[in-house]
Amino acid sequence: MAGAKKPVNIFRLKNTGEPSQIFNWRLWFAVISFGLMGAARGVDEGLISGAFNSKDFQKYINYDSYSEVEKTNIKGDVTAMVQIGSVGGALFAFLVCDRIGRIWATRQLCVLWIIGIAIFMGNGGSLGAVYAGRFIAGLGVGQTVVVAPVYLAEIAPASVRGLCTCVFTGFVYLGIVLAYFANYGCELNIGDTTHNRWLVPTSIHIMFAGIIFILSFFQYESPRYLVKRGQHEKAIENLSKLRGLNPEHEYVVSEFTAIQATHEAELEATMGSGPIGVIKEAFCVPSNLYRVYLTFMAQILSQWSGAGSITVYAPDLFKLLGITGSNESLLVSAIFGIVKLVAAIACTLFLVDVIGRKRALLIGITLQAISMVYIAGFLSAVPEMGVVDGFELPANKKGASEGAIAMIYLSGFGWALGWNSMQYLLTAELFPLRIRALCTSMAMTLHFANQYGNARAVPNMLLPTSQEELTPRTAGRSLESMDRLFALPWYKIGRYGNKDADERDQFVEDKMEMVAQSQGTAEHSERVDKVDPSSRV
Repeated sequence: MAGAKKPVNIFRLKNTGEPSQIFNWRLWFAVISFGLMGAARGVDEGLISGAFNSKDFQKYINYDSYSEVEKTNIKGDVTAMVQIGSVGGALFAFLVCDRIGRIWATRQLCVLWIIGIAIFMGNGGSLGAVYAGRFIAGLGVGQTVVVAPVYLAEIAPASVRGLCTCVFTGFVYLGIVLAYFANYGCELNIGDTTHNRWLVPTSIHIMFAGIIFILSFFQYESPRYLVKRGQHEKAIENLSKLRGLNPEHEYVVSEFTAIQATHEAELEATMGSGPIGVIKEAFCVPSNLYRVYLTFMAQILSQWSGAGSITVYAPDLFKLLGITGSNESLLVSAIFGIVKLVAAIACTLFLVDVIGRKRALLIGITLQAISMVYIAGFLSAVPEMGVVDGFELPANKKGASEGAIAMIYLSGFGWALGWNSMQYLLTAELFPLRIRALCTSMAMTLHFANQYGNARAVPNMLLPTSQEELTPRTAGRSLESMDRLFALPWYKIGRYGNKDADERDQFVEDKMEMVAQSQGTAEHSERVDKVDPSSRV
């Protein structure tokens, strides 16, 4: 009928003339199956702090037998062990992705993930087993941020690539919410007198890993990976199934031809063969080097915005801002997870592909900055918070405390809109096929290295000054004494810089006093000599 409007496909965000069949159930099933891997990080970030704070878990590992500083170091190490394991996992993912493919890479990372969590849950009260289990789990979790975004970017139609890749980040928040509420529900209904208080929430890891492992058997290998391996017929077959079109369809033929031509062009431009050639191509081709720079800076800036640490230590931070009671802290943390999940869904479905990557990033950064400035101002105005035992917030500052809690929620929304989407999306989109796995792996290695530093440092930062928290203060020091503040190795400055500088200052002052005394004695002797020359020896 002339003039009739075509039906609107809600999954088509751009008028690109793509056939509606490509937005089919196989595509969305694959997106959900691989997007679920985002829950690996989310579950751990939302789970570990609440589980570690369980009195039963602490009793199980003889936590009370350590000093306060040792307790803080143990908490930081246990929390961050998945991150340090993920550094190795992200590096390993490059080799696995390109050697055995995206599907088998998924299966082996699920196995590592399950083995690590099983060791953690059956630790027998051994702190070493706790560390080992979380490290092995990290080897699996670290691969998820390489395998899933790469696969999603490779199978998604161009018009919805941002949506498909951001589904991964959305599941990060689903994992966080489930973990937060699992902690809260177990604390409320099971109590803190049995192992189930922390075993039940931890079992969510195994549930997700098992589901992802099973779903992998119903998925198709990436056509782009198959082209890279020279399996062209299989690549066309998989592409046609993912697009819901016949292999002879114009759209499938056109897309496959473009994939093949791009790969052949990359091979011709390759600077050598094998892994060394791939590394040269990544760092010696100016356009690729610029891409590496962009993704590396995205990882550094996103992680040091502090949002990841807020998620991991949310119960502790809410207590610092005035929330009292274990149940209340866990409940407020769970609500925080819901805020981040809703924000992630809104950003994934409506904002990132609608307002654009750059505008979304700038708005998100601005919201985070406003939130952190307010919280810093509140804690500066009430320095006793979290430092003085038994300190009660004055009534006239209750509103400011509630405002600081609201700002934590606002920062979560800003993170979901800005950096959290960009750190995966840019990494998955920017690189040519031949170097995509390598560069994504390098970027995610940097991601977890920075996340490890943050997760490991925060518990010490929250310690009072008398217990060696991270406080490299420069206020009140003379310019001449500033060098002494940085005399230690860089990794010791944060915890021991001030103490060491004070000792060095005292040593310098003592030496100067001795010099002054000796000079005074010499001047006195000189005056005596002038008055009575016969006093000379």
